[in-house]
Amino acid sequence: MKFAFPLLLGVALLASPAAAQTGGNAMSATTISLGTATPGGGFPLYGNAFAEVMNAADGSLTIAPRNTKGSNENIPLLEKGELDLALVAGEPAYEAFAGIGRAKVALKILTAIYSNPGMFVVRADSPYKTIHDLVGQPVAFGARGSGLPILSRYVLDGLGLKQDEDFKAVYLDRAGDGPAMVEDGRVAALWGAGLGWPGFAAVATSPSGARFIAPDAAEIARIRAKHAFLKPLTVPAGSYPNQSEPIASLGSWSFVLTREDLPDDVAYRLAKTLHGAEATFCKKLAQACETTAANTVAAAPKLELIHPGVMKYFREIGVVK
Repeated sequence: MKFAFPLLLGVALLASPAAAQTGGNAMSATTISLGTATPGGGFPLYGNAFAEVMNAADGSLTIAPRNTKGSNENIPLLEKGELDLALVAGEPAYEAFAGIGRAKVALKILTAIYSNPGMFVVRADSPYKTIHDLVGQPVAFGARGSGLPILSRYVLDGLGLKQDEDFKAVYLDRAGDGPAMVEDGRVAALWGAGLGWPGFAAVATSPSGARFIAPDAAEIARIRAKHAFLKPLTVPAGSYPNQSEPIASLGSWSFVLTREDLPDDVAYRLAKTLHGAEATFCKKLAQACETTAANTVAAAPKLELIHPGVMKYFREIGVVK
């Protein structure tokens, strides 16, 4: 029951069943590793805020964020025990739990973090108005290894489009590189997802400003007819500068996943600390307002995918029976 992240000198490990049975005391002064993604994206922003709130709420607990290549690297790192926790986008999580293109994972959900309505952003003076207008154009679909290109593939497939054939697809080495490419015209659009996503905020606050392109109602219905796991989601008005109207789109929920053998008492304490600090987390980061126990229960594909230690806490607070 070792922790994947190197522990500080003198830190106690949960090295035996006897230690695990001591409950909360076993976790004193313990460091937990948290995989995020490349700098400039939504996962590092969220992960750093998550760590700050958790560490402040429990002084003996240290969450240590670590930049990775994103969801597609985080899943195998969790499986190998090289991370304790990691942020994983909804589509890679869906594929991993279902065994699509790989063996099913035995990872568990610690919490749902936020919903991810997907859409494109273009310069405010761009001639492109619809998704089909972007066909044949250079489009940045997100960082290599992140979940964003997977979400866009499902969305475009639902419209009969192929990401790497119908567009001049660009994949970023760093998520934060995309906004400048929109601003200087190297790409016609940047694909992203979520509320408060840094890439969208950066384009919206650039000198040229931003306009968003999402599937229309008929396209959303067409996409969901083929990929029903994608859910209708809305970006509320005011989520980004000069966004005066809500934007209807679709997507899924991202999660904090845990390695399979994370001890139950550790997961319980993490859940109790996190959800006891929901209001503080919401004040610190707008998109963290969606990180609630109720949303985790609603977003999990199956309740058995939620870590047993988390479920114990959820039963105590009455979120599940």
